[in-house]
Amino acid sequence: MAGPLSGIKIVDLTSVVMGPYATQIFGDMGADVIKVESPEGDIMRHMGVGRSKAMGPIHLSVNRNKKSLMLDLRLPAAREALLRVVAGADVFVHSMRPAAIERLGLDYESVRQANPSIVYCGAYGFGKGGPYAEDPAYDDMIQGVSGLCAVNAQLAGEPRFTPTIIGDKVAGLTIAYSILGALFHKYRTGEGQSIEVPMFESLTSFMLIEHMWERSFDPEHGAAGYPRVLSQLRKPHRTKDGYLCVLPYTDKNWLDFFQLAERPDLAADPRYTTANNRSRNYETLYKTLGDILTERTSQEWISQLKPLSIPVAPVNSLEDLFSDPHLVSVGMFFPQTHPSEGVLTQIRPPVTFEKTPNEIRSLAPRLGEHSQEILAAAGLSDSEITALAEAGATRCER
Repeated sequence: MAGPLSGIKIVDLTSVVMGPYATQIFGDMGADVIKVESPEGDIMRHMGVGRSKAMGPIHLSVNRNKKSLMLDLRLPAAREALLRVVAGADVFVHSMRPAAIERLGLDYESVRQANPSIVYCGAYGFGKGGPYAEDPAYDDMIQGVSGLCAVNAQLAGEPRFTPTIIGDKVAGLTIAYSILGALFHKYRTGEGQSIEVPMFESLTSFMLIEHMWERSFDPEHGAAGYPRVLSQLRKPHRTKDGYLCVLPYTDKNWLDFFQLAERPDLAADPRYTTANNRSRNYETLYKTLGDILTERTSQEWISQLKPLSIPVAPVNSLEDLFSDPHLVSVGMFFPQTHPSEGVLTQIRPPVTFEKTPNEIRSLAPRLGEHSQEILAAAGLSDSEITALAEAGATRCER
């Protein structure tokens, strides 16, 4: 069965992770994604040790279900060829700074001339209306300006980056749902439109869902920052033989936990009997939780807490994920053979569609692997494609 986006064509001028993550989601859902790359290729091709040149592990992780079209867009002939491809597309998405995309002649107004109904998405570091608009932006910068490094300082004693590229990935998800919304409008009305997805604003919005806290009120009557998640005692707790994540959450959870721990004094303590009272006493509550958990082994706690529906989970390492019994049971990881890279471990899309399932139809492409095919489908003749290749405007891998 075809995926939910089968028949949608996306021209993708993004690189690194933010944009490619979004467009891979579209590819998994059946869209025809054309990855447009410079002669050097996406920089992620060159990060890490691969089995062959320009096929690094992160490139393999975010570029499956795509075709690679190599174009040197500094050359007018390459730009004209791209616009012929765009003429048959539904979506155009890029991750260049505003001035850079304008210099290439691929701003919204220029692209709309080639395709009036195009959904055009500019994925930027910072929104075009602000003073940072032309600043370079990578995940590290965005973690810093969004407040994420600062809240980590409350736990680590100094500002720290979160050890995952969360800014890139949050923005990637924001790109995905924004384009889907615009496509829904297009198929309802026939209208395309321009979308702006900035990393800074995306991660700031994400951060402040809980951390607006008492700044939600105008005038504010307290500071930003959700105390529960900023507590140094909110952490995996030591047991007799390891660590566990344990989070009694509801009133009943806490009552059951204190009874299981044989602490009727805590069950009756007014500081802990209601959610509102607990929200004002997280420091003492989490210290008490940690002290109690040291009294039994991890397995004892798991076997006793799960029947009471008290949330509990082990602390998996990255390597543990590949043998986690739940992930194994749902088939999260599976081998697939790449034409040039051999057997690769793939992560299945996490979402399940009953009628229109996701599908991994192809693995990450080699640079320029589909240039000939894509340009021919856009109506360029063999002689035109040959002329582009001879001018260095494209490269057609075989």
